[in-house]
Amino acid sequence: MKHQATLIATVLALTAAPAMARLNVVTTTQDPAAITRAIGGDRVEVTALCKGFQDPHFLDAKPSFMLAINRADLVLAIGLDLEIGWLPPLLAGARNPRVLPGAPGFLDLSTLVTPLDVSAAADRAEGDVHPRGNPHYWLDPENGRLLARGIAARLTELDAAGSARYAANLAAFERALDAKQAAWAKALAPLAGAPIVTFHRSWAYFAARYRLEVAALVEPKPGIQPTAHHTVEVIKAVRAKNIRIILMENFYDRRSPDQIAAHTNAKVVFVPSMVAGDQRVQSYFDLFDVIVGGITEALGSAP
Repeated sequence: MKHQATLIATVLALTAAPAMARLNVVTTTQDPAAITRAIGGDRVEVTALCKGFQDPHFLDAKPSFMLAINRADLVLAIGLDLEIGWLPPLLAGARNPRVLPGAPGFLDLSTLVTPLDVSAAADRAEGDVHPRGNPHYWLDPENGRLLARGIAARLTELDAAGSARYAANLAAFERALDAKQAAWAKALAPLAGAPIVTFHRSWAYFAARYRLEVAALVEPKPGIQPTAHHTVEVIKAVRAKNIRIILMENFYDRRSPDQIAAHTNAKVVFVPSMVAGDQRVQSYFDLFDVIVGGITEALGSAP
């Protein structure tokens, strides 16, 4: 009997003092997930809903996503209506008040950056527009720094015991980013002021950071598939401005960009725009290594 009582007491003690539970973080896309893992280390468990090779504008709201949000301590969203078609019903159905907008467990990451392409009102006749700003801000690595700082602050708010770890990991992230940014800027410096073509408006922040001019879009309007007439107009623009780069995400159909390249001296740079977009991109820094490398490689082979 005495042995049994001791055993019960031990079990109760273990139950009352469990090992530290990691914060369960759900991100809508892969880039905040990669940054959160870098900052949180072994104090976080991170689930990203959108794959790196999927278009985050049009994600299917799966029941498994709702279950992940139900179990989450923190949800990180890109915001600026990128997830407007699928995140709100997931949040509502997950029945987790801790991660609803306005709660400490929800962070709209767009509040940490200065949006580009803000417009007065949405006109759906103009395609898939985002009047509050362009949501592809993670493609400026300086915005990645701001995201890291904001994520570190929110992790600290939810897990004060991990504050020293989060601060140290943030400092390491920023040091690595400084070194990487110097390399990326040096590689792209010869392109400063050059016109480029992009498929979607995704590359506005990247272009602004590296002083590139987005002179034409493969899409006639955001989210609208290229037409033959518009493709001809882009070919004329590429020839007139001697554009050498067509920059596009690897989840879009490349037939129109390839057609434009075939009739001009431009090269298609077909790269991931998110972490885990292909096997080469396992971190936020890998993403820019691949994008910048794709551009410089294309320029090296251009006539």
